[in-house]
Amino acid sequence: MKNIYFSIISFLLYSAFTVILFAQDLSKRPNIIYILTDDQRYDELGILNPLLDTPNMDAIAENGVHFKNAFVTTALCSPSRATILTGQYANTHRVVDNNAPIREGTIFFPSYLQNAGYKTAFIGKWHMGAEGDQPQPGFDKWISFEGQGNYYPINENGTQSKLNVDGKHVNQKGYITDELTDYAIDWLDDLDTSEPFFLYFSHKAVHADFEPAKRHANQYDGKQVKLPDNMANTEENYKGKPRWVKDQRSSWHGVDFPYHSTLDVGKYKMQYHRTLSAVDDSIGRLMAWLEEKNLTENTIIMLMGDNGFMFGEHGLIDKRNAYEESMRVPLLAMGPGFEKGKTVYQVVANLDIAPTILEIADVEKPDQFQGRSFKKLADNNPDDDQWNNEFVYEYFWEYNFPQTPTTFAVRTDRYKLIQYHGVWDREELYDIINDPTEMNNLANDPDLLDVKIALRKRLYELTSNQDGEHVVPYTERKSIGSSYRDSNSIKAADFPEEWLRNGTEVDLNQGHIPDSPEKFERLKRLQQEADQQN
Repeated sequence: MKNIYFSIISFLLYSAFTVILFAQDLSKRPNIIYILTDDQRYDELGILNPLLDTPNMDAIAENGVHFKNAFVTTALCSPSRATILTGQYANTHRVVDNNAPIREGTIFFPSYLQNAGYKTAFIGKWHMGAEGDQPQPGFDKWISFEGQGNYYPINENGTQSKLNVDGKHVNQKGYITDELTDYAIDWLDDLDTSEPFFLYFSHKAVHADFEPAKRHANQYDGKQVKLPDNMANTEENYKGKPRWVKDQRSSWHGVDFPYHSTLDVGKYKMQYHRTLSAVDDSIGRLMAWLEEKNLTENTIIMLMGDNGFMFGEHGLIDKRNAYEESMRVPLLAMGPGFEKGKTVYQVVANLDIAPTILEIADVEKPDQFQGRSFKKLADNNPDDDQWNNEFVYEYFWEYNFPQTPTTFAVRTDRYKLIQYHGVWDREELYDIINDPTEMNNLANDPDLLDVKIALRKRLYELTSNQDGEHVVPYTERKSIGSSYRDSNSIKAADFPEEWLRNGTEVDLNQGHIPDSPEKFERLKRLQQEADQQN
């Protein structure tokens, strides 16, 4: 609680100071457009995947910087977005899942820009807790929607999709990626461009279920997605893996029962590719607007994903886990201060976005940030030796999706140590340089005992919040624990019979809907109707 009051008082003093400091000419400070995509994994770029046609994203890399080792500290929508906006780990901002509310007194970094003279706008997906789509502090302009939103104006229930425009609900008119871009350009057109602006452009795309714009419905026809080798259900693929990974294979987030369906993972990924294309078109429209207004040289465009996405790796789909494809994201930036055609290999995270943008805007970094600015890595002569290539990863178990346990990991530029809290399962240690697909668990390698011990200690330190407390109370792990079983005894217990399904039941997508008498009556009726038809 003391952190909340301290943050509010600090912000008020900070605001008074910045109003005086920036009463000077603002015209020379750069404009900033931060584009956040949903579920765009690190290699979902034409520069890394030759199948893809993403010319505008590729142009940002060609004319700017590609941060090749960019990550999120939680691979889940709401926690990742809260980390971007606060510059804090989930253990501090406490938006630990997609339902947790924003803590009272939380300050989002655009408020600091606003107080420094920037005109600010939020356009797109907010998706944080009970706040729904209501306007939030720090933004002069607000356009959002409830939850995940919908790609098309008439949603799957046949009802009209709505947008929240500055607190007033209006009908969605078109394909969401295009319509959000229309709103963005309308806002930009109304600005006095002699003053700096900050646009936080948060796309719905490419969140599942993937629905491309109609113009891209047949894109990539005749081409085929290559699925990962480690998708196969083989002893080799699961050697050294935790039990929960193989158990998840036949569940909501596994390739054998994806979203409790029979969808084809390859076709599914192709729809993902197609859905991304409208985002690339959107970037092209923003670039064209900047060119028309002669603002290209004084505007920074930054593109990032809110988390990665699994398409079969280790038999998994979706995200949440601490494997590379889940937590690694694209990060591109171009504009003043970003060297053209440069690749940065140092490890950066979504935790670092807020301090980086404030440094770009020449705004003093507040005490609340746990991240650091990576702007120096983009300069012509960065002090690379001073960069610490580590961060901690957190995922907190969700009762809606219980297949993935609470996960803590620490990643450096060489190693990753993963621990699972509250389950009877093994640690994982990977040499990312020599084993980028994370197939060889080195947790029991005696030659790496010192590495494991050091990473365990660092993981425990980094998972504490700014008060030195752990969100999940636990003590530092120092050994394997009393984990042994009698090899001659029974096999692992089966899952409860009431959880088992064959794929034809009517309740397959209802597990996360809150229980009620009405829900069970509805399901009972639907199952009776299905049984009669069969």
